[in-house]
Amino acid sequence: MRVIFSLLTVTFLVACQGDSNTYTLSGTAQGFEDGTNILVNQINPVTNQPSVIDTIIVTNGAFTASYPKTDMATVNYLSVGQQGNVAYFPENKDLQVTMYKDSIQASYVTGSPQNEAYRDFVNAVTKFGQRKQDVSSRYRIAQQQQDGMLAKQLQEENAKILEEETEYKKKFIAENGNSLFSVMLISEMLNKKQLTSIEAKAAMDGLDEKLKESTTAVKIKTTIDSMSAADIGAKAPEFSAKTPEGNELALSETLGKYTIIDFWASWCKPCRRENPNVVKVYEKYHDKGLNIISVSLDRQGHKERWIKAIADDNMDWYHVSNLQFWQDPIAKQYSVRSIPATFLLDENGIIIDKNLRGAALEAKIASLLK
Repeated sequence: MRVIFSLLTVTFLVACQGDSNTYTLSGTAQGFEDGTNILVNQINPVTNQPSVIDTIIVTNGAFTASYPKTDMATVNYLSVGQQGNVAYFPENKDLQVTMYKDSIQASYVTGSPQNEAYRDFVNAVTKFGQRKQDVSSRYRIAQQQQDGMLAKQLQEENAKILEEETEYKKKFIAENGNSLFSVMLISEMLNKKQLTSIEAKAAMDGLDEKLKESTTAVKIKTTIDSMSAADIGAKAPEFSAKTPEGNELALSETLGKYTIIDFWASWCKPCRRENPNVVKVYEKYHDKGLNIISVSLDRQGHKERWIKAIADDNMDWYHVSNLQFWQDPIAKQYSVRSIPATFLLDENGIIIDKNLRGAALEAKIASLLK
């Protein structure tokens, strides 16, 4: 199942269970010819890269192999040529595999709690995917028929499915605190911004103690701490950078009654489309206490493009840039991974909202500066 492989760089320490020195991996290989090689891949705990640790040969539609139990465990997967992969979690328990040549994605592993839970997860996510695909097909038809009302209803339906899917994933993590896959899922959802830093921290707190001590869990905690530094309710991290005139300007020097930190770039088309709305809000509320400081992620050597974009878009407020593109230290401070991105601060520099655009931005500022 595709869901696992964006997360295959994760390794963990788990407790060794059982009295035997080995566990068995056996299964059926439906549709595979005798002599077919099934590769057993394991993630190297040092390099975090997959490597082949064994080759199992299919005989009479079945296969079996034994492996030593160990305190070091990771995500493994079975592969047959370019047909796909079957992921599983070694738990020092005998495992049973069901592989289908004509449907590798439907193949699965059972025999232990983590693998059973993972199978349930894959089945659930597959159903969510089917529902989204159905809505997407109906949406395309609605567009072709220029049925705006139906298209809007289908957009709302899709948003509801996405919300249900996210809630299901959160519930899975909460109910499977001893599962290696839960940590992997926290990492994925955090990167996709399906979890806030506060939610991710709570999810990590609910994990088994041994999982919390793993190298990857520690890395996730570092990411959470970084994100928390620029989350709602936190004091906005101080920064300073050069203005278009070459002077050093600090955030603390720009604070008004309310202040917007606006991350953008001259090359960013969505940013440029949003700029007229920001200009309108600024012109309407600047005299009432609204300030803006824009942080540009323009590239080295593109200073003139940055300055021209400021003039062309009538952005008559504070501007700074390190001209370091995505390596900009301020963007890293604020965990900005896409632009436009905005942070709304109160007069004390506390972040009170994030990523407001369009009508939502004006409505928020209007509510604050009536």
